Amino acid sequence: MNTIPTHSIAAAGTHYLRQLLSLTMLACALLGTFLLASPAHSASRVKDLTSVSGVRANQLFGYGLVVGLDGTGDQVTQTPFTAQATASMLAQQGINLPPGTNMQTRNIAAVMVTAMLPPFAQPGQQIDITVSSIGNSRSLRGGTLLITPLKGVDGQVYALAQGSLIVGGAGGESGGNRKVINSLSTGRVPSGAIVERSVGNVFTDDGSIRLELTRSDFGDARRVADLINQKMGAQTAFARDGRVVELNAPRNPDERVGFLAMVQEIPVTPNKEMARIIINARTGSVAMNDNVRLEPCAVAHGNLTVQIRNTPIISQPAPLSGGSTVVANRTDIDIKTDGGELIQLQGAGNLTDLVKALNSMGASPQDLVSILQAIKMAGSLYAEIEVI
Repeated sequence: MNTIPTHSIAAAGTHYLRQLLSLTMLACALLGTFLLASPAHSASRVKDLTSVSGVRANQLFGYGLVVGLDGTGDQVTQTPFTAQATASMLAQQGINLPPGTNMQTRNIAAVMVTAMLPPFAQPGQQIDITVSSIGNSRSLRGGTLLITPLKGVDGQVYALAQGSLIVGGAGGESGGNRKVINSLSTGRVPSGAIVERSVGNVFTDDGSIRLELTRSDFGDARRVADLINQKMGAQTAFARDGRVVELNAPRNPDERVGFLAMVQEIPVTPNKEMARIIINARTGSVAMNDNVRLEPCAVAHGNLTVQIRNTPIISQPAPLSGGSTVVANRTDIDIKTDGGELIQLQGAGNLTDLVKALNSMGASPQDLVSILQAIKMAGSLYAEIEVI
């Protein structure tokens, strides 16, 4: 029987241990790489926090006519401008109406057309438009917008709009009863306007590029400038203030585009948003971010209900007294106060605990608005309250 030498067994074991050690080191290296790469994936990019100064959309608007409505257009007596616009449009087509013509515009509606001209838009490009009735048209469904010039604030025509409307609402009318779902007085025309004039921008000009942060924060501006300098070289970016970061960009247009594309992909972790509570005074809605903190405090909140009841009292005169029947009202006023119990709220270091503490009071959203304002004034709520 053949035997294996002892030194061969030792060599094989040593080789196995070396392979195991190599695999372990490789796994640790891959794990370390993953851990180092994870923050970059979770971080935002420069393009998510900034916009390029001067590169923006422009608003366009125009006055036009929608035709082809099924008797749901404007009424002449209440919207005389519709008849005037229709007569002017017909005159441009060589059709002159006799004086005193009583024009009916049941199938026509006067509308305002709005659109956003995107940056770098070139002649021939198509953009979406929104059409909104400015008269008393009951519905724009089935209508077609006639060619309408769209102007900017400088009075220049930048696009021409025309097309069939898409109206998202629906409705019906019968016997004086009417039911409407969503709005019938607004519609859209996808790709309904053709750009006729481009708008100049400062991106192609020689000189520097200015990045504007979406919110003013000196820490974010300094961090963005430092990361750009680390990636693109020293003296490339300068933080001018809490919102503007200025870049020394190449003058060649092609290099300029590539430079900005690389800058916008640089990962950056912004500072946390300031603790803020948003209150909608019209609906009573309350929204807060994760940075809101609450210190221990005690709150008592009661509901005051005032109920007024009017009861008619009829006073009858005696027979043959010659008096008349008199109707008088008896008013009863009830005042009721509910609640008022003093409730202790524990401190909340995160949003989950804060929600639990506020829910423990059982207050309605309308009451919560007053409670949050009172806690803020007492110095136990660390957040800015903004009422919209």
